[in-house]
Amino acid sequence: MRIAFIILVIAHGLIHLLGFKSFGLSEVKQLTQPIAKPFETVWLLTFILFVLAAIQFAFKHSYWWVFGLLAVVISQILIIFFWQDARFGTIANVIILMAVIIGYSTSAYYRKYQDDVKTGLQLASYFQPSDLTETDIQELPEPVKKYLRFTGSVGKPKVNNFKIEFTGKIRKDEQSEWMPFTSEQYNFMHTPTRLFFMKAIMKGMPVAGYHCFKNGYAFMDIRLLSLFKVQYQDGVEMDLSETVTFFNDMCCLAPPTLIDKRIKWLAVENNKVKASFTNNHITVFAWLYFNDKGELINFISDDRYSADAGKQLPWATPLKDYQEINGYRLMGNAETIYSYPDRDLVYGTFKLIRIEYNCID
Repeated sequence: MRIAFIILVIAHGLIHLLGFKSFGLSEVKQLTQPIAKPFETVWLLTFILFVLAAIQFAFKHSYWWVFGLLAVVISQILIIFFWQDARFGTIANVIILMAVIIGYSTSAYYRKYQDDVKTGLQLASYFQPSDLTETDIQELPEPVKKYLRFTGSVGKPKVNNFKIEFTGKIRKDEQSEWMPFTSEQYNFMHTPTRLFFMKAIMKGMPVAGYHCFKNGYAFMDIRLLSLFKVQYQDGVEMDLSETVTFFNDMCCLAPPTLIDKRIKWLAVENNKVKASFTNNHITVFAWLYFNDKGELINFISDDRYSADAGKQLPWATPLKDYQEINGYRLMGNAETIYSYPDRDLVYGTFKLIRIEYNCID
């Protein structure tokens, strides 16, 4: 569909070259109306705008719609002036205009996420700007110490924020189709914040989702074409669930943050450790599972709500395929699983594409 749209925009733009008669492409008998020199220049300009819009769209630039809107408006004005010869161009303009509206709404929706990120980047540091040392981790359970050493966190800067990019697929239940997605998120430690923006494809249609968690309060807003809300959740259950997710991100993606005093280490059973995380009067619990190499291989919490079940269910995120990334050894792939009484539902798969610590932009 994306390639078809690019072809449509370029083809529609090329047709506008026919109005630039001075270019001498060929004699176009279909153009029966005379075209004054100033109008020829406008036809050429419209062609250029359509091509620029197609290029920007092809490279996924957020503001491609600006060129598209200008091109459609000017094109339609020309069509009105030369209606007898050019009226069928209106069909293409309507199709492109619909895509422009979606492009604008996507950009505006994404801008809300970007504004929240800018606010987060202005937060003060939670940890002192220094390297993580053996002294910092001496009170942690042995499996957690081993994990921090394995990941290469010791001797590197303490982490006050991090940015993550994933690709993967999600679904509601076993009967639903998998939806491929890409995501970008920022987490901030000073005032626990998780900003997760996702772009997915549902039945061939683009869907955008924004999960926002700030200091214990959360909402999830899923929109078809970035315009129409298909799912929105907030409230106490969402706040609790996203606190679990924030703690999960700390454990799985930012090991240096496990020195956080808001974490309490409650029990150790061989390579299994129970911990709690408290923020804004909300406390969540989880078991962390490690292997003999020091890898964190699972995180299981009973505190996260399943929207489909309408109640709390055991929630797990098994991790695998550890890889070297930016000097750290981190998980490469993960799943998200709800455990129902009669089955386990794998509803998400995540592949880590990029991670940055202590971002400034």
